Amino acid sequence: MTLFDGLYPFYPQRRRPFVFDVELMVIIIVFLTFACSFLLILPGIRGRARLFWFFRVIISLFIGAVIVAVNFTSDWETASVSANTTYKSFSSAVVNANIGLQVGLSGVNITLTGNPVNQINETIDYNEHFDWSFQDDYDDYYFEGLRKGLPNPIMYIAEKFTSTSPCGLYAQYRLSGHYASATMWVAFCAWLISNVLFVMPAFVYGAYMILVTGAFMIFSMLSFSTIRNASMCPIHFGHAVLRPDFGASFWITFATGLLCFLIGVIIIAMNRFMPNTLKAFFSLEEDEEEFLLVQDYMNPHFAQISTMQTPPDIRLTIKNI
Repeated sequence: MTLFDGLYPFYPQRRRPFVFDVELMVIIIVFLTFACSFLLILPGIRGRARLFWFFRVIISLFIGAVIVAVNFTSDWETASVSANTTYKSFSSAVVNANIGLQVGLSGVNITLTGNPVNQINETIDYNEHFDWSFQDDYDDYYFEGLRKGLPNPIMYIAEKFTSTSPCGLYAQYRLSGHYASATMWVAFCAWLISNVLFVMPAFVYGAYMILVTGAFMIFSMLSFSTIRNASMCPIHFGHAVLRPDFGASFWITFATGLLCFLIGVIIIAMNRFMPNTLKAFFSLEEDEEEFLLVQDYMNPHFAQISTMQTPPDIRLTIKNI
């Protein structure tokens, strides 16, 4: 590689393309498969129980999908800015680009997209992920980025999160992300138990567990929000400043947690004041009626006794004698 072939030296063009989140897609496919499977048997359910059953399954699968998916998303905290910035070291070339930062529970994702994409004889379109999970070392990803010669804006942001950075963001974000992920998995276990209790049926205890699910989702948000206690080092690109703020996954988790609280409170209130309506919603009354019909059909003697006329009064019979 020479200085005269349109490429700067020391930077091999091993650009990482846009990474499709395979884990997130697998989760979505799994829950969609469950939803489609339940919808296939929906025509076999009679009466109003069909609508109630559909509503219960869709809401439950939505809560479960959110709990699992947000563990793998990278937009718990996001920031973006458009600025003129240097592109690579040992060069005074300046490009206009959109710079994005997405922080997840297990790492940070940095994007750099030229505006326009093709500038200085290159395609400026980067999407780099730096992981800080327990089995991975964030600094290794950072040094790998240096070795590959990633653009200056990406490495400038990534340096803020290294363990040796004076900003101290690495420990704060890493611990907050791990505790948030752990509480989300506890919420997933509580969601599974609540579904089992609703099927048994034990409505009140199922409502308690759905409240526990919502509580641990809120705990996860509180754990992640402790990053606000750390003083965020300013990330400047000329006069523009990259300021992170809570992203879509954070607010979806918040909304789903509130939904769990609402469902739990409604079920507890209905069990207290409208137990028959609650049984109808869970199709329990229809199941009891079907059980009695089957019992009558399987026990002819019981059916014969139930259809017998009321015997005459024994006292009148004795008096006549």
